[in-house]
Amino acid sequence: MNRYPLWKYLLVLAVVVVGIIYALPSLYGEDPALQIATTRGEMPASTDQQRIIELLKNADIPVKATEQQQDRFLIRLFDTENQLRGAEVIKAGLGNGFIVALNLAPTTPAWLQALNARPMYLGLDLRGGVHCLMEVDMETANRQAVERYVNEFRTQLREAGIRYGAVAAQGEAAVSVRSEQVPERERAVRELRRDYPELQLQQEERDGAFWLIARITEERQREIQQFAVQQNITTLRNRVNELGVAEPVIQRQGVNRIVVQLPGVQDTARAKEILGATATLEFRMVDDRSFTYDGGPVPPGAQSFPRREGGSVLLRPGVILTGEFITDASSTIDTQTGQPQVNIRLNSAGGQMMNRETRDNVGKSMAVVFIESKVETKIVDGQEEKVRSRTAEVINVARIQEALGNSFRITGLESTREARNLALLLRAGALAAPLEIVEERTIGPSLGKANIEQGFNAALIGLIAVGIFMIAYYKVFGIIANLALIVNIVLILAILSLLQATLTLPGIAGIVLTIGMAVDANVLIYERIREEVRAGAGPQQAIYAGYAKALSTITDANITTLIAGVVLFAFGTGSVRGFAVTLSIGIVTSMFTAIMGTRAVVNLIYGGRKVSKLYV
Repeated sequence: MNRYPLWKYLLVLAVVVVGIIYALPSLYGEDPALQIATTRGEMPASTDQQRIIELLKNADIPVKATEQQQDRFLIRLFDTENQLRGAEVIKAGLGNGFIVALNLAPTTPAWLQALNARPMYLGLDLRGGVHCLMEVDMETANRQAVERYVNEFRTQLREAGIRYGAVAAQGEAAVSVRSEQVPERERAVRELRRDYPELQLQQEERDGAFWLIARITEERQREIQQFAVQQNITTLRNRVNELGVAEPVIQRQGVNRIVVQLPGVQDTARAKEILGATATLEFRMVDDRSFTYDGGPVPPGAQSFPRREGGSVLLRPGVILTGEFITDASSTIDTQTGQPQVNIRLNSAGGQMMNRETRDNVGKSMAVVFIESKVETKIVDGQEEKVRSRTAEVINVARIQEALGNSFRITGLESTREARNLALLLRAGALAAPLEIVEERTIGPSLGKANIEQGFNAALIGLIAVGIFMIAYYKVFGIIANLALIVNIVLILAILSLLQATLTLPGIAGIVLTIGMAVDANVLIYERIREEVRAGAGPQQAIYAGYAKALSTITDANITTLIAGVVLFAFGTGSVRGFAVTLSIGIVTSMFTAIMGTRAVVNLIYGGRKVSKLYV
């Protein structure tokens, strides 16, 4: 009685050993590190790597180690002061064409890495970093969709040989086409109905003209807004990848908001600058009247935009294409003028649109409009109010010498930094709609370190308190329960590492709660054993009956708590989900250690031999 077969002992031992191995990486620290990659996201060449090492050596910055990680060159340093200095030295020495990101690199030994044992991720509240809550401008998303329809209608009707008086936006969800004759309008209806089944087409007659109104359905508007949020999430992920963040959290919240958390980012100013930037480009044709425009009233059919170098320029209302068609962008220096420039590459659709427009306008001028949205906090009547502003300026006007294709360049930029940032934003992808930062928090590494220490102390105090109580009350069985409790914590850390889950401060609270809950099962078992002893059962029979009779109660109690944890994870967000993860994992591991783990130790001590008295 009370003896396990060999395979059960081996199973328990294997689980404990694997748990220890995969929990070990989380005990090692992190090194301040620099990650260097090219602007194309590639590994720097060996000559560039040697040059980086020389730059640090000349600046008296000691290097702890260097590594090649996928598409990045990693340099480990001894402290954060040298990390910050090193980043400035490398940026100044390498110039354009490289991305230098500050990060923290784990110091997991090679033999653990070979077993794919990695440390668990630490959340924002434990590691420090940047938290931003961003809101997508849905009105602009709808307006941009209408503008795209306007441009597409003009192109399609022109190519189909259908004459029209004007194509213009009508409100935020409709496009109007004016025709002088009914047959032309009928041809336009047939042409557009074939290619745009998602639009509602209505025919009207007013002011002596024949109108076709194409309205965007509510379903299509929801699709546009859904796309705007998803596209912005993708764009933000690409921008975060440029920053070299290892474990970002980028997720949708509600209908039109996005949460971005960047744990471990030390260059917080740079992170907020890149995330908060809503820079986009528009390529427009210059109105011919612009060259005689003296700054007076804007002529009908034209729009006035300020120029970066001063003055203004008249542009045609239609947009040739926007930044969403850009597939690659890199900042370089013009060898002839020495001025910064951005080389642009378009996708096939964008290349065709650019080629078609420039082919028909050789000899005319085209402008590049830089648009940026900002949210500023102003004091109004003694209260802070967020005021959103949208600025647009022409950064370049050039005469079209020949039809352009998939690649060209933008000049007229003020500095290499501006060129580098613009290239990064365009390369990461254009935002489908402007974003506003409605909430931002920056948590310093020192605060994160303090949170870790406080959480560790709370878990340690709880563990010691529970351990003392169990030993004092249950003697030898209390020692066994404490051993199971320690193994339980090791298994929780191992599973978090295996899942690459993110541990947050509420997650630590879940672990502390698990410490108390983990001994509940042992208390039930030991009390059952005591009852059996009082009833006159022998030691072996009491142990057997205690585990057997307490099993159903333990199972029911833990399953109901596990259901609550699953519900919290399914419907909760952020820190609530972190608490639910550690709580659920702790319930599963505590059932294993309290039932099977302690039973294995008890069987080794008492099983298969004559016992005169139980110390329970």
